[in-house]
Amino acid sequence: MLTRNIPSTGEALPVIGVGTWERFDVPSNDPRRAKLQEVLGTLFSAGGRLIDSSPMYGRAEGAVGELLAAMRSAPKPFVATKVWTTGKSEGIAEMQRSEQLMGGRLDLIQVHNLLDWRTHLKTLEQWKAEGRIRYIGITHYTPSAHAELESVLKAAAWDFVQLDYSLDDRAAEARLLPLAAERGVAVIVNRPFGGGGLIRRLVKKPLPDWAREQGYGSWAELLLKFILANPAVTCVIPGTGDPTHMREFLAAGAGALPDAALRQRMAGLL
Repeated sequence: MLTRNIPSTGEALPVIGVGTWERFDVPSNDPRRAKLQEVLGTLFSAGGRLIDSSPMYGRAEGAVGELLAAMRSAPKPFVATKVWTTGKSEGIAEMQRSEQLMGGRLDLIQVHNLLDWRTHLKTLEQWKAEGRIRYIGITHYTPSAHAELESVLKAAAWDFVQLDYSLDDRAAEARLLPLAAERGVAVIVNRPFGGGGLIRRLVKKPLPDWAREQGYGSWAELLLKFILANPAVTCVIPGTGDPTHMREFLAAGAGALPDAALRQRMAGLL
């Protein structure tokens, strides 16, 4: 698995992680939990570490915590979640709940969708100084929020920003990705398949011969390689509850990344 360094510390982070929106929102007794366990096992066996969740995602945080507790021999994951409420005391209570659900100290807490970020930033900075968390971040998922996200990135010292970026959603290339690189902020990419719509369109077509000649085995691998070829990107977090899909995603984290000419060819697919 390729890695990229987190700029604020130099820690190496594997470039493929997993998102838990919707897929991990399942109760403890649901038979789908077995597949989720396999998804995490597949991620870890390929060298991946980052698992991203949020209180917004229903039972996902609890599912992650329980699954990790059952995998005591697994490599240490990089556990990320978010704070998604307003008010200082409400934010603290929510983050304490996330700690309990996910099994202890969290690596990264992000302010979800910029919600009351100034209030939460003060708490996050204190928790980081106390060693309660290791990193702090800010997130959003739509191009309409990019101007505000840019302003917030300039207003404080963040370790991470999480944003939308895909072959059919390249707005982040204009200002946010260069700004993150300039300010030394690690970038987590969400919605790498355009919220699912992009890959649903592409899978109806055969993978181009030139892509197969590059060694790409799926449309998912091609789309993730496109994202990772941007050096400002630290990690991409496609969501899945299917271990077969997880294996496809992980293939993008190994081998050569496309050069500028190949990325241009990929862009021409749309």
